Amino acid sequence: MSTRPATAEDLDGIMALERASFPTDAWSDAMMREELASAHGWYVVVEEGGRLIGYAGLRAPRGAADADIQTITISSGARGHGRGRALLRELLGEAERRGIRDVFLEVRADNPVAQALYASEGFAEVGRRPRYYQPDGVDAIVMKLVLSGWIARHSVDAADAGACT
Repeated sequence: MSTRPATAEDLDGIMALERASFPTDAWSDAMMREELASAHGWYVVVEEGGRLIGYAGLRAPRGAADADIQTITISSGARGHGRGRALLRELLGEAERRGIRDVFLEVRADNPVAQALYASEGFAEVGRRPRYYQPDGVDAIVMKLVLSGWIARHSVDAADAGACT
C-alpha cells in the first residue's frame, strides 16, 4: 500500500470510486476537479498494485484555525484492512502541518463503521444535521477533533513504540 498526494490525473479513478461508494449523492466531476485544484484543499490517494483503491480530502485554508475532512473512501473490496485509518491519519498530519486547531467532519448516521473509526481516533459528536444526505434523507452526525489532543496521544504512542525496540 502506498499513499501520495492526489493530482488532476487521478480524477477518473477518484470519480469511479466516488460513484461506486456514494451512488445516490456522489460529487460531480467538476466539483472534484475544483477540490483537487484548490489551494484550500489537500487530497491523498492510496494505491495497490498500480490501482487507485482509496482517496481522502481535507479542506484547510492556510491560516485558519479549523479544517473539514471532506471525504474518505476505500473501494469495497479493500475495506477492513486499516487503509481508511491510514488515510485519516494522513489528513490529520496535513492539518497539523497547516497549524489547524480543530478538525470537523460529517458522517452518515447509517454508517456505524465510519463513526467507530472516527471515535477511535478521538472525534466526538457535537451535533446532527437532520436529513443532510439527499436524496436518502439520512442525518449527518457532526464530529469534532481537538487536534492537539490527537497529536499528544500519537506522540505518546510513537514514544511507547520506540521504547519497545
